[in-house]
Amino acid sequence: MALGDLTWFAEAKAFMLDGGWEAADDIKCALITNAVVPLTGDTTPALTDYTEVAAGGNYAAGGISLGNWGTLVSQTAGAAKISTATNPSWAQNAANPTNAYYAVVYNTTDAGKGALCFIDLVGPYNLTTGTLSITWSASGLATW
Repeated sequence: MALGDLTWFAEAKAFMLDGGWEAADDIKCALITNAVVPLTGDTTPALTDYTEVAAGGNYAAGGISLGNWGTLVSQTAGAAKISTATNPSWAQNAANPTNAYYAVVYNTTDAGKGALCFIDLVGPYNLTTGTLSITWSASGLATW
C-alpha cells in the first residue's frame, strides 16, 4: 500500500448495502497506531478494534467529524457517491501524537463504532514536527 491509499473494509461495503446506518449518524476520521494493522478483510471492523493515538495538542480523542451519514451519501443521475467537504487536518503542535500510522473513517454514533475505510499514512507520522492534512478526492470517498 502506498502513502494516501484509501482502502475500504469489505464488511463495510456489505453493511452499507444492507442499509446499515441512520442519516443522523456522525462519521469521523480518527488516527490509529500500528498496534493492530487494519486489513480489507477484517471481520466487523470498528474503531475499537484498533489503538487510537493518544489525545493531545491539536488531536482530540475520536478524531474530526466529516459530517452526518445523510449528508455524506448522495445520488445524482444514477451515480451514488460518498463524499465530504471536510478535509481533516491537524496542525503541528508539540503536544500532538507522534505515532499515527493510519487514519480510520468510522461511525461514532454506531454503538460498535463501525469502520468504513482507512488510509495508510506510511507511519509513524509525527504530528509534533508537521501538519497532517487529508484531502479527499473530488470524486468522493466512493462512487458507484
